[in-house]
Amino acid sequence: MKCRKCGEPAILELRRHNAAFCAPDFVDFFRNQVREAIRKHRMFARDEHVLVAVSGGKDSLALWDVLIDEGYRTTGLYLDLGIFDYSVESKAKCEAFAARRGVPLLVTRVAEAVGAPVPVIKNVTRRPPCSGCGLSKRYLMNRVALEHEMAVVATGHNLDDEAATLLGSVLHWQTDALSRQSPALPSTHRKLVRRVKPLYRLSERETAAYAFLRRIDYIVEECPFAKGATSIAHKEILSRMEDASPGAKHNFLFGFLEKARPAFERAEAVTLNECARCGQVTTGTVCAFCKLADQVKRATV
Repeated sequence: MKCRKCGEPAILELRRHNAAFCAPDFVDFFRNQVREAIRKHRMFARDEHVLVAVSGGKDSLALWDVLIDEGYRTTGLYLDLGIFDYSVESKAKCEAFAARRGVPLLVTRVAEAVGAPVPVIKNVTRRPPCSGCGLSKRYLMNRVALEHEMAVVATGHNLDDEAATLLGSVLHWQTDALSRQSPALPSTHRKLVRRVKPLYRLSERETAAYAFLRRIDYIVEECPFAKGATSIAHKEILSRMEDASPGAKHNFLFGFLEKARPAFERAEAVTLNECARCGQVTTGTVCAFCKLADQVKRATV
């Protein structure tokens, strides 16, 4: 197996691209995919300050690594979920990466913002832990970006993540979610920053290979609360399809983005308000985050 670009022995085969690459050319391929994502969707400009949401995992740290080497001005944001040893280790990975690369890292504790860490939120709400966790992360990423005058938040969602999310939305025909599924969500309110996903063209396997070749030290373990999540089941289904037909995930996601999403986007008409409590964006009077904080307070006081 030879590298498609230079003809030297390849270290990685990418069946969906019908190609194989040596280590240096794969790193170039990976970075080119990120560059193309940023260019095509005009995710951010060279002079913008990008807030990179990092979890300590391979995807977000790989993204941060690429953006640093591309010369973008970045600051990392680690949201401490308070999930036992998992959060302790993942935070340490982010801090070590930031120190090694000489870049700033902000740390925000969910417990301080909501009133309790994710394990307590899970017990209080009696909903799947990913529900309260996801709500808190979206809210805090936006709030921190606004507080530090950054117009865009970049997350490490990859092709597998996006395809699995799309499958879940289609299975339940969640039209509101389908209208928002995009590599780049624009700001539709003065208190809502742009959200972008520069890794959406790259698979989880490709991101893992990049992190390995770049010697990025990341947390390997999955979140302990992820067990049994429907998103994992959706990923497994799509991976079986990918094994049988390389490119299935890409075709599913990109076909939706190019051919179907515009129809759902046109159907979306939501009035955005400012939360009467915290001032952040909501479709009602009080935002879901403030309601969650109230629920936690009532249960823990």
